[in-house]
Amino acid sequence: MHVTNMLTKLRICLTIFPLTQIVESMLEHKITKRPNIAVPKTGSWIHTIAFVSLALFLAACSGQKVGGPSNESGTAGGSQRLQGSGASFPKPIYEKWVSEYGKVDVNAKIDYQSTGSSAGIKALQQQTADFGASDAPMTDDEIKAAHGGDVLHIPTVLGAVVLTYNLEGLTAPLRLSPQTVVDIFLGRVKKWNDPKIAADNPGVNLPATDITVVYRSDGSGTTNVFNNYLAKVSPDWNVKGQNMTLPQGVGIGAQRNDGVMGQVKQTPNTIGYVELTFAKANNLPVVALKNAAGNFIEASVDSVTAAAAESSATIQEDLRADITNASGANAYPISSYTYVLAYKDQNDATKGKMLADFLWWATHDGQKFAKDLHYAPLPAEIVAKVENRLKLMSNAGKPFRQ
Repeated sequence: MHVTNMLTKLRICLTIFPLTQIVESMLEHKITKRPNIAVPKTGSWIHTIAFVSLALFLAACSGQKVGGPSNESGTAGGSQRLQGSGASFPKPIYEKWVSEYGKVDVNAKIDYQSTGSSAGIKALQQQTADFGASDAPMTDDEIKAAHGGDVLHIPTVLGAVVLTYNLEGLTAPLRLSPQTVVDIFLGRVKKWNDPKIAADNPGVNLPATDITVVYRSDGSGTTNVFNNYLAKVSPDWNVKGQNMTLPQGVGIGAQRNDGVMGQVKQTPNTIGYVELTFAKANNLPVVALKNAAGNFIEASVDSVTAAAAESSATIQEDLRADITNASGANAYPISSYTYVLAYKDQNDATKGKMLADFLWWATHDGQKFAKDLHYAPLPAEIVAKVENRLKLMSNAGKPFRQ
């Protein structure tokens, strides 16, 4: 370390920290290994002591352990930590994958924060996370705004957005047609015994209570999927294109899937939309929706798989897809892929390789965990296309997988 640099740091330290705090830190500081300090070859032993003392002083000021690593991004034993952020829709399966993959690669430490799809896209764009996650594919403009270059969309599983409700006295699943759903969320249908709901549920004794709608108040890929469906089935729903928020003014808001689920669970006479797993985990019923073929269909692994079947072979190369309101007789109408978002060119070779390997495992071996959590595994045609996309991930032009 040059004398000039040391003196510069000394001035900064004295500016930031009171002298008493620095002295206390120096007294508490323990030398764990011989400091790597360039001591002048000439001069008295006093110079040596001065240089060592100054180095200790600067280390105490910075909080860095003398002789320890200056970069704490990894953990002991050569492990690395990946930070992910985004959709709450896939949270249960991602948490399961992180746990299981830790048994495959003990050095892989992955932290996934369920912040919502909108936040996940922003985290990727601004490079505050190693990968993002979203139920809504990024738009062309969002991709152009990404600081790290080309973005890959990696579908991980398929899921269903379901309408779940808290309504006492029903012995069979509530059935709703598309226009009735639109009218409920526009505030036109206000009572549970409204004639439109009654027409979908002949012979069912419906209460004359007010309907309380629960919607996502945060930027949500789940909301985008829901908006996408409603805009397809009714001209009255004028939220066109990608939109992660619902029109305001009807109902009460909650953040993330678990927030909506909690609000519905604790509030009688409510209806809200969540990913299927959240409703199943809380033992709340889900609506059977009339699909494009005219059949009332409940969300399930099979009905979501049926929704993806007609487009699996023809999906566009970048894998951004929309499968709501599919035409199949057994297709559940609010089905969707969910995506991990990652940069094609990874700045950090070690982290990039870990992410590519994790995603390869998740879209292959990890698929066996999907059904137990009420997600549909990726169709074989999609897995083959995912492999081609993952082979594009690289560092300095060197692909991580061949």
